[in-house]
Amino acid sequence: MSTAARTCTILGIVALASIGARAQAQEVPAPYKEVLTFLGKQGDFKDGVLKVNIPRNDVAVTVKGVKTPTPFGFGGWVALTKGAAMDVMMGDLVLLQDEVNPVMTALLQNGIDVTALHNHFLWDEPRMFYMHVHGHGAPMDLARKVKPALDLIGKSSPPPAAASAAPAGPALDTAKLAQIAGHQGEQTGPVYKITVGRDDLKLTEMGAAINARMGLNTWAAFVGTNDNAAIAGDVAMLAAEVTPVLKALREHGVDVVSIHHHMTGTQPTIFFLHYWATGPADKLATGFRAALDQLGGAAGKSTRSAK
Repeated sequence: MSTAARTCTILGIVALASIGARAQAQEVPAPYKEVLTFLGKQGDFKDGVLKVNIPRNDVAVTVKGVKTPTPFGFGGWVALTKGAAMDVMMGDLVLLQDEVNPVMTALLQNGIDVTALHNHFLWDEPRMFYMHVHGHGAPMDLARKVKPALDLIGKSSPPPAAASAAPAGPALDTAKLAQIAGHQGEQTGPVYKITVGRDDLKLTEMGAAINARMGLNTWAAFVGTNDNAAIAGDVAMLAAEVTPVLKALREHGVDVVSIHHHMTGTQPTIFFLHYWATGPADKLATGFRAALDQLGGAAGKSTRSAK
């Protein structure tokens, strides 16, 4: 092949790659850009969902003496997606004890439903609680209703908790964790997180698909080293899957923290289970995989991950 031909071929490949990258990227629709600006938050738009990030970077949390970075399970959010007649909003707010009732009052007074309140951890210091929210309406109407509550978050954070030193040793072998779990994850700072959507459930509300980015997912977050790691996560289950998942986790030495719902009025009813454990990273991943294998359809079988 001549030099000119090789050059044309290379340019063609580069052009195709550029086109593919642009096709995968999703521009945030104008109404959602307005929401982000009004709330003063960062977010992104994928799979038809605007995800607004509300991380608790202001709080240093330890769980049973283990230092836990924000991406390990302290990243709150609200998400909006377009339904047949109006937008659907769901979210999960991460709150200190003293914030729970003021935030709940602000939500209820402004027409936002509170659908669940619970913990995700045992032995956490300071104590953290998770409040699920729900609403319908035009994007900016929802933003105006939820903003008073969001503005209360992080106004009086406690001093950082005393944290144990980070364990020395090799970094997590994330390729091995992904292989064991059967799903690829994403690295955020020291945390490796694998998220698996429950697309097999085909859940909808007011014509809007309730997908992984709207909170219908199972996930596992890992932090630490190959020999000394911690795992935390959440499993989305049908009623018939609850007991098999519980048995799988306990048989692998994983502590169950709570079982509850995140959404009300869904058909079928979805239950969520939070868990936590420490130990060698590969054993923790094996426990997570055992729970995944109890889930029906694509959730436990496919290798597609969703953030």
